[in-house]
Amino acid sequence: MKKFTEILGVIDTHVWGIPLMVFILGTGIFLTIRLRGIQFRGFKQAFKNLFSKEEKADKKGEVSGFAALCTALSATIGTGNIVGVATAIAAGGPGAMFWMWLAAIFGTATKYTECTLAVHYRQQAKDGHIIGGPFYYIEKGMGEKWKWLAKIFAFFGVCVGLMGIGTFTQINGITSAVKGFFDPNNKATVSIFGTDTSISVVIAGIILTICIALVIIGGLKRISAVAERIVPFMAILYVGVVLILIFTNITKVPDAFVQIFEGAFGIRAISGGVLGTIIASMRNGIARGIFSNEAGLGSAPIAAAAAVTDYPAQQGLISMLGTFIDTIVVCSMTGLAIIMTSSWNVDGLEGVAITSRAFTEGLPFPQQAASFLLMICLVFFASTTILGWDYYSERCLEYIVGDRPKVIRAYRWLYIFCVFIGPYMTVSFVWTLADIFNGLMAIPNLIGLIALSGVCAKETKRYFDVLHEEKKITGKH
Repeated sequence: MKKFTEILGVIDTHVWGIPLMVFILGTGIFLTIRLRGIQFRGFKQAFKNLFSKEEKADKKGEVSGFAALCTALSATIGTGNIVGVATAIAAGGPGAMFWMWLAAIFGTATKYTECTLAVHYRQQAKDGHIIGGPFYYIEKGMGEKWKWLAKIFAFFGVCVGLMGIGTFTQINGITSAVKGFFDPNNKATVSIFGTDTSISVVIAGIILTICIALVIIGGLKRISAVAERIVPFMAILYVGVVLILIFTNITKVPDAFVQIFEGAFGIRAISGGVLGTIIASMRNGIARGIFSNEAGLGSAPIAAAAAVTDYPAQQGLISMLGTFIDTIVVCSMTGLAIIMTSSWNVDGLEGVAITSRAFTEGLPFPQQAASFLLMICLVFFASTTILGWDYYSERCLEYIVGDRPKVIRAYRWLYIFCVFIGPYMTVSFVWTLADIFNGLMAIPNLIGLIALSGVCAKETKRYFDVLHEEKKITGKH
């Protein structure tokens, strides 16, 4: 396994090289310019759309815009916000946070574009359910001759679900946190695949697999129903806990920001030179940012396509809030906690252990209580991500194989099996594998977004013209 992980590391370095980072950031910058700063001028309207009541009569779609956002957030707010931020800072230093923010700012325009296009090009299946996403806007928007690119996206979408964001990283993060709380010294173990594994990991893995299976078998409506209830609660709980940590250590906040900006631009570089420090910060910040908020990855559009809405841009605005909530709010909370407590710079710690130390060191609670809070947050975060990505990867598979319910049902059981075996893989292996599939999945989607940016610009103008006319009629400004 060690040798295989090393090989994956080499592949990961090539996939997440400078060309892909430039492509991701460049696409976000291009779309920001093309759509005239939609993430800024449309921000207020996005919140209005989020909380407006929509009647379903005469409108296509299966779930509300808010439910679609919660489904998307259930898939994005996961271990990337807790474990991913920790691994990014540990590998790239505090400067990785700056590049995560920058990727998120421009990524908001990317998320808006992909979700708007998903609604514009969505289709209705024979049984009445709505399907849409990058595979459809690539095929229908760019033309049949580009169907191969849509197939590539769908294939990597299935891989990301089965072996990337969807299963391995999430369940691995959950069970690591459970072990850190119940059996930190690995005292009660059992041999699994020739490795001594904590019994707490085995029990947590089995319980979570059963719970997740019960939801997954119910399909989109059950997943979105669970997401609507859990996502707002878990986000508020986590942000509240980290705010307590920040205010308890408020005098350390200025220095944390100094470390972030100095690290981002290679100031005070100790090893690897200034350029090496900057590249390490960029690579880890952008890669983990994409892992966390999934802007440009092409996943959120699959959920957005099912939303009940009059205008594609209306749902695009709601969906783009996901990037803001995920990275600018939740990831920033984690990053500040880690940097303020210097947990990223402690030898021997990796993954969730870094964030766990930040909680136990920074919170004004007993260590056991702080560790328990992190465990609960991670269980909620990662469990909902597993559910969201089952839906995403099912839709990708459906595009590849067509309307074949038996294949989809078989896939669900395979997905559940991957959740079951995830706890017994190493942290470095699962995160490297996830990074590779993320990068490969993003490439065809970004090509589609650039090619169809004109369609999105027209939909944006159409929607804002309607809003302008409504304001003239009602007299509201």
